[in-house]
Amino acid sequence: MKTGMLLIVVFATLLVTQKPVTAQLSPLFYARSCPNLQALVRRVVQQAVFQEPRMAASLLRLFFHDCFVQGCDASILLDDTSSFTGEKTAVPNRNSVRGFEVIDNIKSAVENACPRTVSCADILALAARESVLALQGPAWSVPLGRRDSTIASLASANNDIPAPTSTLSQLISKFQAKGLSIQDLVATSGAHTIGLARCVTFRDRLYNFSNTGAPDPNLNRFFLANLQQQCSPSTSSDNSLSALDVRSPNRFDNSYFVNLQFNRGLLNSDQVLASTQNGVAQGLVSLYANRPFQFFRDFASAMVNMGNISPLTGSAGQIRTSCRVVN
Repeated sequence: MKTGMLLIVVFATLLVTQKPVTAQLSPLFYARSCPNLQALVRRVVQQAVFQEPRMAASLLRLFFHDCFVQGCDASILLDDTSSFTGEKTAVPNRNSVRGFEVIDNIKSAVENACPRTVSCADILALAARESVLALQGPAWSVPLGRRDSTIASLASANNDIPAPTSTLSQLISKFQAKGLSIQDLVATSGAHTIGLARCVTFRDRLYNFSNTGAPDPNLNRFFLANLQQQCSPSTSSDNSLSALDVRSPNRFDNSYFVNLQFNRGLLNSDQVLASTQNGVAQGLVSLYANRPFQFFRDFASAMVNMGNISPLTGSAGQIRTSCRVVN
């Protein structure tokens, strides 16, 4: 199936498969107040991803880490000040989340066209979709109308965002706490078909899995050998980067799930999805490995569901003129 036709079918299917959109959100929210919004976001994201393909994964991750803390309210974008503590220094975000300059560039372009109109939270949601599209992934209709938080929560960022060392039960619990299903969990994990991870996030799997003093027995031995060349036992290689998907790291496809079937999931939180501990998760991994269209459809639906986590709407919050600071 050609890419254009695939995107049309995915969009049409979403109209009947995704959960009901939060009442006050609508894809047409800015139709009159900022009609060129989506084109503005697309242009900046495409330029950024063309210069550095990894940026697509970084922008997608920003959206995920934002929505899992207080809901999709752009709280992750707030900088620390002498009187304000944001979320950027939380353990899951420190030396990890990136792409803030791209969001700044989008906000600047949008403010020039539509001053004090579009929230940073909606910019994050649109940038996530455009990042996926830039690497040949699926399209979906993004519900809009979120407003920006004036507060942040370092504690929630430390506690609510799933860790790369998570077990399957821990992942399911954290997703269910946000109103997301096992299908949402497995489908959104497929975002790891793009991007890179630091050695420090998976080193224990290579040398001291579960404090056994040995590698994770579930790791493919050839994959293990390659990873050990990139990630030494010492902390000197903490920031060495490895592709989350060794088959096609710069293309959004279903090869992540194929990797899991061959025990080539980079993070523990990846490989546990193929575990026999949960037949639903394992079945979805198999389904997505064999049916890329199904993965695209479910991923798009899950992204809408994630975007519906506790948005601020109506008169709540504000429309920040700078995504880094409260007005």
